[in-house]
Amino acid sequence: MPAGKTRTNPIATTRKSASAKVAKASGVASTAPKIPAWNGSPIKTKAWKALDQHAKAARKFELRALFAKDARRGTKLTAEALGIRLDYSKNVLDSATMKLLFALAKERNVVAKRAAMFKGEKINMMEERAVLHVALRAPRGSVIKVDGKDVVADVHAVLDRMGAFAKQIRARKWLGFTGKPIKNIVNIGIGGSDLGPVMAYEALKSFSDRALTMRFVSNVDGNDFYEATQDLNPEETLFVVSSKTFTTLETMTNAKTARDWSLATLKDPKSVARHFVAVSTNAEKVTEFGIDTANMFGFWDWVGGRYSMDSAIGLSTMIAVGPQHFAEMLAGFHDMDEHFRTTPQEHNLPMILALVGIWNRNFREHATVAVLPYCHYLHRFSAYLQQLEMESNGKQTQLDGNPVAWDTCPAIWGEPGTNGQHAFYQMIHQGTSPVPCDFILFEKPLHDLGAHQDMLTANVLAQTEALAFGKTRSEVLAEGVPSWLAPHKTFPGNRPTNLMLCAALSPRALGRLIALYEHKVFVQGAIWNVNSFDQWGVELGKVLANRIIPEVSATAAPKLAHDSSTNAAIGHYRKSRGRAN
Repeated sequence: MPAGKTRTNPIATTRKSASAKVAKASGVASTAPKIPAWNGSPIKTKAWKALDQHAKAARKFELRALFAKDARRGTKLTAEALGIRLDYSKNVLDSATMKLLFALAKERNVVAKRAAMFKGEKINMMEERAVLHVALRAPRGSVIKVDGKDVVADVHAVLDRMGAFAKQIRARKWLGFTGKPIKNIVNIGIGGSDLGPVMAYEALKSFSDRALTMRFVSNVDGNDFYEATQDLNPEETLFVVSSKTFTTLETMTNAKTARDWSLATLKDPKSVARHFVAVSTNAEKVTEFGIDTANMFGFWDWVGGRYSMDSAIGLSTMIAVGPQHFAEMLAGFHDMDEHFRTTPQEHNLPMILALVGIWNRNFREHATVAVLPYCHYLHRFSAYLQQLEMESNGKQTQLDGNPVAWDTCPAIWGEPGTNGQHAFYQMIHQGTSPVPCDFILFEKPLHDLGAHQDMLTANVLAQTEALAFGKTRSEVLAEGVPSWLAPHKTFPGNRPTNLMLCAALSPRALGRLIALYEHKVFVQGAIWNVNSFDQWGVELGKVLANRIIPEVSATAAPKLAHDSSTNAAIGHYRKSRGRAN
């Protein structure tokens, strides 16, 4: 939408009765939370209005001209900390833009909101919860209180239990029911209980015990479970079932299939206690499943699923890489936490990344962001960020319940380079909709094979240069290209990129990188006036699925009361399965 205009939200009303049912079922207070005055509309701030005006002039910005005008631009618009050099100079903005963005952050009280999060205040107002993923990596002996109780001591008690268990598995001292050592680990979860652990395992595979087979099951599609287990021996396989409530539909469906698969060989129900552990807080359901609660690892309601990979949800990661490497990853998270908490905003990596994103989303009208790690080990990183960002800030409602009148989270997507260059980069370079890109490169490879790293680095730098400056028609013609072909070989350029040069991939570096994006999400949510820590948008589909499951699986013909499309699809499916209609 043009600068100076706001987005019209078609959802202006809510269904009060439905909301009340959801609130009651979720244990949410029936009375509306008190929203601090500072959480008002961002578009009413002086800085937002000034950015609107500035954006009109910025329509004429060309990166070629901006770089030609300022020979130091490529070093001025950078920030560096903790082994990460963020170069944001190839975004279509100038120093005046950044000054206005920093003013917006101040006017939106981001620093005060940040302090409230770190102090354990209940900033997840809709669910009356603190938001304390930062406590999951706080050093032993730190004090962070929730409702007067120090939670850091509890965190380290769980980490100690996780470490002791992981050491048993890694030393082959944890024996299955028939006395064979466990050597296969299958993590069963979904959402944050899967995306974080699998991303971290793949990222840190070079630091893992390669003698252990690690598998991850999330999809309720039975093919996922089949492929994860078809070559495993149940006598040597341990399942880590990750569900806070132990009622998550997809996770528990897969867990029950896993139990059936295991018992088909082991026969005795007592064997479940040797081949299953739980990451949960529901001791009753865990016991009912057959898992010994001594092997239940808990976490807390102030840990959101997409922020939980450094909690007990990371048990499978810890088993793979070992407690020491897991601790190093936590230290990396904490490094970035402290950088975010203490560094002035003009040098603060998460703050800058977030504000540049605000500029591109709200004032340059870019609807997507591509995250492009030039590191094969980060091939699940973009998928992880999809949940982190889109589940956090993909919201259309302000904290006070009013609809937003501005765009919030862009769509996040991407694949590792250089693979993506031969897939979707055509659209990024010459498509009709510019796509801001985050390029991530580690300077030192884990495995230095000939010229590979130099070629990888050259490709990253070439892509950011090409996207920024493109190629004009005159440049194309000067190469001897026929005039009829020149339009097809002309590149518009002026396409925004961030380049993050990181020292080397390690557990500590991974923790820093993940926390960088976590805090970026926080800043953007604070500016957009949305609750980044609830996820009501995932509920409706779950409710309807539970209604439809018996309708598609019943032997007798069900009475259907859906729309005509859904009713017809149910009938077609039942017919294909030989069931009555």
